[in-house]
Amino acid sequence: MHDERRRIEERAERVHNQRIKPAVYAASVPLDVAAWQAPGEPVPFAEAATAPFTPFAMGTPWGPPWGTTWFRMSGRVPAEWAGKRVEAVIDLGFVGDWPGNQAEALVHLTDGTPLKAVNPLNQYVPIAHPAVGGEEIHYLVEAASNPDILAGDFAGPTPLGDVLTAGDKPLYTFRRADIAVLDEEVWHLDLDLQVLRELMVELGEHDPRRHEIMHALDRAMDVLDLDDISGSAAAVRAVLGPVLSRPAHASAHVVSGVGHAHIDSAWLWPIRETKRKTARTFSNVTSLADEYEEFVFACSQAQQYEWVRDNYPRVWARIQESVKKGQWAPVGGMWVEADGNLPGGEAIARQLVHGKRFFVEHFGIETKGVWLPDSFGYTAAYPQLAKLAGNEWFLTQKISWNQTNKFPHHTFWWEGIDGTRIFTHFPPVDTYNACFSGEEMARAVRNYQEKGGATRSLAPFGWGDGGGGPTREIMERARRLKDLEGSAKVVVEHPDAFFEAAREEYPDAPVWVGELYLELHRATYTSQARTKQGNRRSEHRLREAELCATTAALHAPGYSYPYEKLDRLWKTVLLHQFHDILPGSSIAWVHREAEAEYARVAAELDELTTEAIAALGDGGPRVFNTSPYGRAEVIRAPGGAPAYVQVPASGSAPLTGGSAPEAVTVSGHVLDNGLVRVDVAEDGTLSSVRDLRANREVLADPGNLLRLHTDLPNYWDAWDIDKHYRNRFTDLLDADSVTVVEDDPLLGAIRVERTFGKGSKITQTITLRAGSPRIDFETEIDWHETEKILKAAFPVDIRAPHSSAEIQFGHIQRPTHTNTSWEAARFEVSGHRWVHIGEPGYGVAVINDSTYGHDVSRTVRDDGGTTTTVRLSLVRAPRVPDPEADQGSHRFTYSLLPGANIEDAVAEGYALNLPLRVADSAGVQEPVVSVDGDGVTVEAVKLADDASGDVVVRLYESRGGRAQGVLRTGFALAGAQVTDLLERPLEDADRDAEGAVRLALRPFQILTLRLGRAGVN
Repeated sequence: MHDERRRIEERAERVHNQRIKPAVYAASVPLDVAAWQAPGEPVPFAEAATAPFTPFAMGTPWGPPWGTTWFRMSGRVPAEWAGKRVEAVIDLGFVGDWPGNQAEALVHLTDGTPLKAVNPLNQYVPIAHPAVGGEEIHYLVEAASNPDILAGDFAGPTPLGDVLTAGDKPLYTFRRADIAVLDEEVWHLDLDLQVLRELMVELGEHDPRRHEIMHALDRAMDVLDLDDISGSAAAVRAVLGPVLSRPAHASAHVVSGVGHAHIDSAWLWPIRETKRKTARTFSNVTSLADEYEEFVFACSQAQQYEWVRDNYPRVWARIQESVKKGQWAPVGGMWVEADGNLPGGEAIARQLVHGKRFFVEHFGIETKGVWLPDSFGYTAAYPQLAKLAGNEWFLTQKISWNQTNKFPHHTFWWEGIDGTRIFTHFPPVDTYNACFSGEEMARAVRNYQEKGGATRSLAPFGWGDGGGGPTREIMERARRLKDLEGSAKVVVEHPDAFFEAAREEYPDAPVWVGELYLELHRATYTSQARTKQGNRRSEHRLREAELCATTAALHAPGYSYPYEKLDRLWKTVLLHQFHDILPGSSIAWVHREAEAEYARVAAELDELTTEAIAALGDGGPRVFNTSPYGRAEVIRAPGGAPAYVQVPASGSAPLTGGSAPEAVTVSGHVLDNGLVRVDVAEDGTLSSVRDLRANREVLADPGNLLRLHTDLPNYWDAWDIDKHYRNRFTDLLDADSVTVVEDDPLLGAIRVERTFGKGSKITQTITLRAGSPRIDFETEIDWHETEKILKAAFPVDIRAPHSSAEIQFGHIQRPTHTNTSWEAARFEVSGHRWVHIGEPGYGVAVINDSTYGHDVSRTVRDDGGTTTTVRLSLVRAPRVPDPEADQGSHRFTYSLLPGANIEDAVAEGYALNLPLRVADSAGVQEPVVSVDGDGVTVEAVKLADDASGDVVVRLYESRGGRAQGVLRTGFALAGAQVTDLLERPLEDADRDAEGAVRLALRPFQILTLRLGRAGVN
């Protein structure tokens, strides 16, 4: 037989695209359209309904950036269309090839009922089937003219990312608003051809099935009447029927499809636009559920449900009905799909608590899995936290984006730092916006790493980020691929069903231990420093407010614990931990609003904390320590004078001063407190840090070296830092001044000022306090650089085989060598409050109060010694998607702690991030809880969320070893229970003869205790 593949394939392609697709709509009549441009921000339906509309013609430009245009559309179904499937078809003037992040609209009936959204790949609104001749159509359409920020593939900065800079030039040209007849036979033929053609080109050129499909297509094109597509469509479909009905091989891979509509809670649009995106998409989804009884839609992010509940009650009611029918699956059990690395441990716990509770309260559903397809890597604390919240599985997709190493599994057990394992899956289709194309199906099978051990994978399908979610076309593809030779088999089902079957099939799946590090988007640990600082400060202020409020509730008659305010503030912070806000990868508008929100949160939390302390009664000045470790520390008393105080963990003490340790001396530019001696060079670096206790020099080279690197990644400016950034840099060694600014027996400080680059300025105050080896670098930066990153280096004379970085409820060790491509790819990593390096008998910690990114490297010197260098990433200057990212003022502190072990690093990390608070108060003499036992660290103290009056304490083992201890309470204890994260009892706690709670923790174990109070019902 002659090879005619090219002729046949090209024939089928042309006829399909040029003749069959245009014939899907058999006839159309235009709608009458009028328009009203809403001034400023979006308005409610009721206001738009009474607005002054003016006639609007197709082909007219509309829509300034971030604007809202309401269109009034009306028309009549022609009488001769009775019995046919009639739809409104609306093309807002969609641009590009991305189905989200551009113009979109929500269509309402005139009584305000939302019908369905209009999106680039979902342009229809059903009218009738069958239609009644003469039916009148009246719509009000709320259209959002959101700019296509991705236009040009992020090639350069754009002013469109903020309404303040975007201008008012119309972005779109309205193309179509018609009533049209959907020719269902032609529509189905179009889908038949799509599925077969895409399957054909994915099969091997020598595969008989490919040739069978090819010749069937050729015969079908012979049957098609090009002058009567509609009339001949049924006959063409009959020719294709046999090749569409061939069953899949018995060993065919099974793809569990679950509807999905990945909606970033903010990214290239502000939060206010996400609220509308959710309503549009959820309207589409509930409409689709009415058409396809097998349809199942998985949706995470309780925050988005709450927005719809509060703003679109009719859409909310439809969601509730779909949940009851089993077609809508709440998943994920988190408030938002948060960043996977940066939120603190207690914050991730609250993400799970608030998310799961929302779904239980509103749907009676206990979600079973964590759904995080798009976050930029995942902390090794997740398995334990997920399990403690009652989850059985974990899903993500993003690790498939690795630049260097292909992750070796798609289905596996993920083991966290404490030993907890959770069943985990990466969909091999490598997308969370699948459409069941032939290429996607082939990729899923080709990629699947578990061949021979398992046979199934999951595929989330639907257009995301405002693309409208799943469509009827995707559902039709799924039906055709349910059992089709040459393809994987598609079954649409609930993700819980997939995970149950996958776990049953593959119980001995391989194990991955430790973090899921994404070899991409490493700059998200640093970009938008003020957003990150706002998160860190908010997390710690929430801890303070809860602890102080609990103390007041226990000891201050008449004080009322602020449940509702704390709940609202927590949810605000959790929202801003979304994986494109906290990482710094959103447009300017998002980060401008985030900074304002963090300022408001800070003010409210400070007020709550002040009120709680004041409720304890009038008295002299007291010092409050909200950290879980007792402290002996120099602080500034009212009036600015230094004072030395000793304060118990989570308690308070009078501001009377304690026994002063050895005094600080300042000689020239040398600070000495008897523990360490710090020599500041004329260029502002540290020429020496001498640990006087260990009689050793800490530094191998000048410390606190500020290095300015050129930072232009290959793609994704705000997201990425590529390894070549290291090759071009400038060391900031020209200090404008080095000046002693504090010379007190309790406090010595030297200020270093520098100007550099494009008018940027750094002022650092290097401080040493009596009684502490910690050296603080209080830093103010006026930053005006572009496409640069600033790092602070501490080259330490230590041979450290690994570094340890704090993560949620523990720490993780990473090799300092680059033996393999896996280690080499970790050239920028994340950590929380501290990084520690050490050799047997000696260690050093670098502590921070707001930064997350860092790198650790080592070299061997000519003298045979090893230099291990820790470098903090302080600030970046990407220009996309926010051209002004990080510009302006920054204030933060980082510290060097010589002679530190892990426990020292933990304690000083808390201390730096939770400054002692001085207030006039009677205070209390005994903390709410106190713990005896090395390595046992209290993370949260609060009242139970059910307002029962019980005290909830969350603690963990922080050193990485076994710990034993005793927890005592500052109140009469009636009972103690171990609970899950949602404060639901698991078992009674072990108590000793005196009633104290015995603690026995494995390495990094998290324990939540619910403590009943005597006399409280």
